[in-house]
Amino acid sequence: MTRVTPGAAGAVVARRESAPHAESIRWRAALRAAGGEREIALAELYARLLRVARSELHRRSATAQVYGVELDDLAHQAAGDALLAIDAKLESFRGESLFTTWAYAFVVLEVSKKLGRHFWRRAPTALDGEQWERLPERFGLDPAARAEWAELLAALRTAVDEQLSDRQRRVFVAVVLNGVPLDALVAELDTNRNALYKTMFDARRKLFVALVASGHLEAER
Repeated sequence: MTRVTPGAAGAVVARRESAPHAESIRWRAALRAAGGEREIALAELYARLLRVARSELHRRSATAQVYGVELDDLAHQAAGDALLAIDAKLESFRGESLFTTWAYAFVVLEVSKKLGRHFWRRAPTALDGEQWERLPERFGLDPAARAEWAELLAALRTAVDEQLSDRQRRVFVAVVLNGVPLDALVAELDTNRNALYKTMFDARRKLFVALVASGHLEAER
């Protein structure tokens, strides 16, 4: 039986770990080069970004209502804008992750932006329109039990009006009442997903406290 010394094992691990790092160095060097080498690298990177964009758009297509030629057009737009951003920020790549992992984050962000703008081109209602009448359907409430949930919804509407800040109310109405996709809201409000998650978390906490105080919900134990 072949024995592997600790030193030899460490060398094998080091070689395996250095391979991804070498690949990242190759990408950065090729994109920094001049002439044909750079053009080849840009073309290869664009093709990879396009594949990621298409995959991400297909994953979100049911929610975003985008298909076929329109989906492919958005994929090309996202890949192109991502490539420009990557090229402009190449010097900020520190090698803390694989180059491709770092690059793919750009195209996923661009897909989100494109889907957000796409929604507003087709949106049937304004951002601030309140569709309270659609809330029972959205929550799947049984029409036969209207008497049971009508009072709760009335209390919820009062809490939204009285307890939430203007921004919290706007985000809550858009997401919960109007079903606006998060990507679309990010684009419209010029913010990011984490900020919207925080806004929704704070809004829901305020509403829960208000509904407990009014006797419509039980406090958590």
